[in-house]
Amino acid sequence: MSAPVFRPAEGRDLNAVYALICDMEAKELPYAAFAEIFSAQLANPDYLCLVCEMDGETAGECNLRFEYQLHHAARIAEIMELAVAPGYRNRGLGADLLREAQVAALAQGCVRIELACNMLRRDAHRFYEREGFRRYHYKFSKPLTGTDEGNALGR
Repeated sequence: MSAPVFRPAEGRDLNAVYALICDMEAKELPYAAFAEIFSAQLANPDYLCLVCEMDGETAGECNLRFEYQLHHAARIAEIMELAVAPGYRNRGLGADLLREAQVAALAQGCVRIELACNMLRRDAHRFYEREGFRRYHYKFSKPLTGTDEGNALGR
């Protein structure tokens, strides 16, 4: 087994990142819309999608957004998605991705890194707490389209 390699995502990573995020969300996302957003984020310096490769495969990804927030009066990094492929879980790759994300956030001048996590992902909650993250906020969500798909993980 080769050592993990971390790098910024490229256009060629679209299908692998799509598969990882669909698995994380437990649903198939609309591919065309996903591809358009992925491409736009790759071109935007306020986003960084890190991929982890092992044995020639994409083993995980961590998608970050960097922004100045008024309530912090500083630049903050937010982990939008972090996913590890099923065959690569429980090998420390999630922790490695978090470390790489933190290095990238510091390089972007960020003073804090945050994330939101589905309430039903209790294993993920323990993982993030073990990695030094603390629960300080609630995140509220409301659909604006009149349809509420609910929580796919809770079905």
